[in-house]
Amino acid sequence: MFAPERHRLILAHLQMHESATLRELSALTSSSEVTTRRDLRSLEADGRLKRRHGGAVLEAGPAHEPPYAAKARVAAAEKAAIAEAAAALVGPGDAVVIGPGTTTWALARLLVDCPDLIVVTNSLLVTEALMDTPAVEVHVTGGILRASIHALIGPAAERSLAGLRTVRTFISGNGVTAERGLTTPNPLVASIDRVLVAAAREVVVLADSTKIGQDTMCQTIPPEAMTHLIVDEGADRREIERLRELGVQVQVVAPATAPVADVVDWPGPGGS
Repeated sequence: MFAPERHRLILAHLQMHESATLRELSALTSSSEVTTRRDLRSLEADGRLKRRHGGAVLEAGPAHEPPYAAKARVAAAEKAAIAEAAAALVGPGDAVVIGPGTTTWALARLLVDCPDLIVVTNSLLVTEALMDTPAVEVHVTGGILRASIHALIGPAAERSLAGLRTVRTFISGNGVTAERGLTTPNPLVASIDRVLVAAAREVVVLADSTKIGQDTMCQTIPPEAMTHLIVDEGADRREIERLRELGVQVQVVAPATAPVADVVDWPGPGGS
């Protein structure tokens, strides 16, 4: 395949999915990672995309929120590995909070056999993943539906969490940096996420490598409020070391060699 055709495929993929890993783009174009890196450098020089450690993203403003279906298809194997590591932190009899997101949804699907578990969530997909599981007691917040993330937000959602105290909160976002911590493009989402965080003793952030180094409009929590970060091995090492220096416990996981289909095939509209 010639370079112009590879470039067209890469840009078309990013227009649909917003971001992608180097591994995904290499498979897409049937090229080596060396060739794909060269393609990304060329496209960045033309102002068509931005390279990130382990992948690339389209240019976008800090208030841009990607569609849920697009996010679900990015770094599927990496998200599955992160979810498995997070599930290892949950034990029988625990009470945990699980926020919205594609990686947290993958986590919820791994908890169906955990006995006497209590899960508090504002995510409809997390709720659906656990709704037929007798071993897990699910507490769902009230609130207003934000369809783009399949979650409940707003004052009613926040009030329903008042007075709760759980072992840990598992939460995701759109960006993680050592400077500002966890961020998201929407202020209402940031507000409910802060309340989810306040309901637990420990905060576990689940973020694939495409989010490391990204900074979006609204700060959810500063880095010093992050107890634990689980990320895949494609993350920017300098950013990870800076987070560790700030006291964040960073766990780096290796994804499976093949994409995980059930992370990609999420049950939302338009998720073909």
